[in-house]
Amino acid sequence: MKRFASFIVPVLGLIALVGFVLFSYLGIRRDEKALLDDLNRRARVIAQSLTSPALKALRKPPTPDEEDVAERLSAHGRTLGILLCGPDGNVVARSAALADLLGCSDVADAAAGEEITETEVRNGISLHRLTVPLKNASGETEGTLTVVHDTAFIQARVRDAAVWTAVMLALFALLMSAMTYALSRRSFQKSVGDVLKWMKASKEAPPQQPPRNPLLAPVAREVQKMAVKLQSVRETARELSQASQVSELWNSARLKAHAFTHFGNRTLMVVSNREPYMHVRDHSRRRVMVPASGLVTALDPILRSTAGLWIAHGAGDADREVVDRDGKVLVPPERPSYTLKRVWLTKEEEDRYYYGFSNEALWPLCHLTHHRPIFDEADWKTYEAVNEKFAGAVLAECGSERPFVLVQDYHFTRLPRLIRRERPDAVIGLFWHIPWPTPEAFQICPWKSEILEGMLGANFVGFHLPSYVHNFLNTVNAVLPVRVDWDRSAVLHPNGTTFVKPFPISIQPWSERGDALPSDFDAKAKEIRHEWELGDAIVVASVDRLDYTKGIPERLEAISLFFERNPQFAGKVVFVQLGAPSRVHIPKYRDLVTEIERKTDEVNWKWGTETWKPVLLLKAHHDPATVYTFLRMADACIVSSLADGMNLVAKEYVSSREEGGGALILSEFAGAAREFADALLINPYDRSQFAEAIRTALEMPPEEQRRRMQRLRAQVAEKNVYRWAADLLTEMSRSAELSDYQKNAEPGSTQATS
Repeated sequence: MKRFASFIVPVLGLIALVGFVLFSYLGIRRDEKALLDDLNRRARVIAQSLTSPALKALRKPPTPDEEDVAERLSAHGRTLGILLCGPDGNVVARSAALADLLGCSDVADAAAGEEITETEVRNGISLHRLTVPLKNASGETEGTLTVVHDTAFIQARVRDAAVWTAVMLALFALLMSAMTYALSRRSFQKSVGDVLKWMKASKEAPPQQPPRNPLLAPVAREVQKMAVKLQSVRETARELSQASQVSELWNSARLKAHAFTHFGNRTLMVVSNREPYMHVRDHSRRRVMVPASGLVTALDPILRSTAGLWIAHGAGDADREVVDRDGKVLVPPERPSYTLKRVWLTKEEEDRYYYGFSNEALWPLCHLTHHRPIFDEADWKTYEAVNEKFAGAVLAECGSERPFVLVQDYHFTRLPRLIRRERPDAVIGLFWHIPWPTPEAFQICPWKSEILEGMLGANFVGFHLPSYVHNFLNTVNAVLPVRVDWDRSAVLHPNGTTFVKPFPISIQPWSERGDALPSDFDAKAKEIRHEWELGDAIVVASVDRLDYTKGIPERLEAISLFFERNPQFAGKVVFVQLGAPSRVHIPKYRDLVTEIERKTDEVNWKWGTETWKPVLLLKAHHDPATVYTFLRMADACIVSSLADGMNLVAKEYVSSREEGGGALILSEFAGAAREFADALLINPYDRSQFAEAIRTALEMPPEEQRRRMQRLRAQVAEKNVYRWAADLLTEMSRSAELSDYQKNAEPGSTQATS
């Protein structure tokens, strides 16, 4: 409140100062006008009193006595005299004081019959003159009478008022300056003290948010960013000394060292549509929400390890309240490790770019699940415009050093080319998190050439599986006039070379996510069983976004067939479906939710009892602790995607199996199936095989479960998210070296001529 007062007082003082000047000016002008009005009235009174003698004088030459009247009038108050002119424009009578100042030619306009009032300066004298026509009884003008006054007194009055106002204004300004200086100095000293106190505290603990609204807020934010980097370096050194003696597995410390080796102090920028942390309003409170996203799960550890910059769409309703003027905020809130820069989109941009082209055109186009893509030209134009907006946000962060940019997913197919156009030296990677279709499927897209050209602006494009790489190279070869180097898995185009490689994505082990885990798993599991009346039932869990690619309706049909063929499990097994609502603005997603609810009711009605429901559908955005608890307490997990780039839920389930048991039922159409040979692989369209796999999982001997799970866990531990990130960073570093080599090898370069 004091700081607010220190700013509001000078503002109010400035407003008062402006008001004082304005009112003083208006007051002076009002007084000046009143004096002139009074002079006008005085002149009219004199003119009216002299009208009759003046008419007589016009008809008969003036006598010495009448001339005397004119002279006596010139000494009356501020009246200089009168001028009487005949109809022929000759002077009939004139006060001696006006002899050198005024003649009948100066008042000829009044002969037309209109009264004229004028102010002017003649021979250094300020004059006010009123000229009235003199008319006879028949209305004919016989001459004019002019009454002249000296207005010097009015100018003196105005000048005195202006001087007084200037003196008062100077005194007021001096007083306000003194007050503003005193308040500003005090506020500045307080702000400096707060920042110094915060800096001292940050030496001993992770950097927290800087003081709220200090005068030195920009300085505090920059110091905070430096503190985050220094904290990261200190943690890297400490963790490396520990990790070097423990294991050869990839972990956060090893990734930090790897990033430092390849990037040094250069900043890694990640661009995605989904932001890793959202600030939302919960009634009157503001809270932080971590979106349910495999992309966020995979990339957040990378940014923490490298103290980088994440650029994303700010979608939270309280996002604008916490960012600085550049749209930036340090995250995570509890332990700031990197910077999040938010890009703001209008509702129309979000509807057409995200819900429209991204998810009603590209998403179904790349997932071969028999859902027809919708290609709308307005959606495409907005998609391009949003890509340009994000390109502007990236370029604004590019300094003189070479930028390293890692673009994420199908939302930004045009972005690599847009960045490359402005920064040819940039090292750009594009990772595609969803499948890539066959050339025949992709060629139905009206803007296939523009999409591929945009993607080839990257130094490398990464996919989950070698089959996706093969599909992409075949697509490029079929659509664009480029050359594909099949041996090196590269595309040679006019702007350079783009390498295309598989980078199977993975997860951060649950053991490293202490803050996200329940403090007491047994208590949490007991609470969940009681809340949902699970009792001692065998739990089979599924965790999905409510998306048509996840095969949830097919899963429910297989569950129904399972109970039909295996009635001995009735009352003993509960299939728990954790479903996160997704893209609810798109009609086909709303229809999907309705279908899932209907099929769930059908299964429960057909096989359930008063005390037992075979399927428990929980629609909500579940926090990590709830997801972990369900996965760990589940005797089996079903992942039955109809098409999936990788599917990290399968790896999340394996990572949660600390006791070593459990069975994973996995769709052969999920990317994870290429790595998980020990899972029970199914075709989700084959209900009979699906139902049999459920029975096999529930009847599998504990020894076999442990053997399979042990191999699966070793696979996840070895190929974790840190290894995936290290592979991407290695490829970015290699791309930079290759770019430098090609540049130096151009004709005319030193290397080429040596």
